[in-house]
Amino acid sequence: MTAGHRTVLITGTSSGIGLATAVAAAKAGYTTVATMRVPGRAEALLDAAGHAGVTVDVRRLDVTDPDSVTDCLAGVEHTYGRLDALVNNAGISNSDPTMEMSTTAALRANLEVNFFGVVAVSRAAMPLLRACRGRLVTIGSVHGVVGQPFNEAYCAAKFAVEGFMESLAPVAGAHGVQVSVVVPGYVPDTSFGVFPDIDRTTIKAASGPYADTFADYLGWIGSQGWEAAGQPAREVAEVVLRTLAADRPPFRVPANAWAADYLAHKLTDRDGSTVQTLARTWIGRPPTTP
Repeated sequence: MTAGHRTVLITGTSSGIGLATAVAAAKAGYTTVATMRVPGRAEALLDAAGHAGVTVDVRRLDVTDPDSVTDCLAGVEHTYGRLDALVNNAGISNSDPTMEMSTTAALRANLEVNFFGVVAVSRAAMPLLRACRGRLVTIGSVHGVVGQPFNEAYCAAKFAVEGFMESLAPVAGAHGVQVSVVVPGYVPDTSFGVFPDIDRTTIKAASGPYADTFADYLGWIGSQGWEAAGQPAREVAEVVLRTLAADRPPFRVPANAWAADYLAHKLTDRDGSTVQTLARTWIGRPPTTP
């Protein structure tokens, strides 16, 4: 899919991967609708776009608010008459170290943003994407494939996103919409790349029977050499743009070699092609049909 006269909507663009993707998309020639829950936080995005010599259309979109989702997509259709691509990026990190410390409300809030929000925006965008034979790209996580200790809520949401998108992909593809999940490595220049600064005293006070185990986990986090895993947000954005432009993008797109190797601990079908080829036969489509 070439960028000329194409419109892309990106969620969660106030910082990190979303911001970098919005700027990269505008530089590539896309009409870029950059959404965020609080448009007043667009200063960093607008500064970055200005430095790059491009413009973006900043709009409010709260993925947990059905009216906000509906209004935003209706506004895009009214203004541009089309939507060629959606990039689901908005998300929140896990804030509690164990399932037993998280309230049910906190667990639900995590799923509301990281899973149900993705579903809501994708559902609202799908009629426009079908009309343009467009692209639906979601920012996933290695923790949506490989479970991470003390990240139960976040992993549960990202596992759900993987399952939803993997199930949707062959059906959407049969109707002209290519579905992909981009899986970043460790991205230090986002809020997700900053592990909470919790000292061992606080851990023991808060973690109950898990205190020693959580302390060991933090020690492991601190001992890892993240250079190989790490990549800047702009690098992930470049992967997203290549995925949008590809004629036949794979379902799962590791954003760097580390992510690919990490996923290989669990997956033999690294890019999802085997499952997608099989699933197409279940809906009466030959394996070569997108």
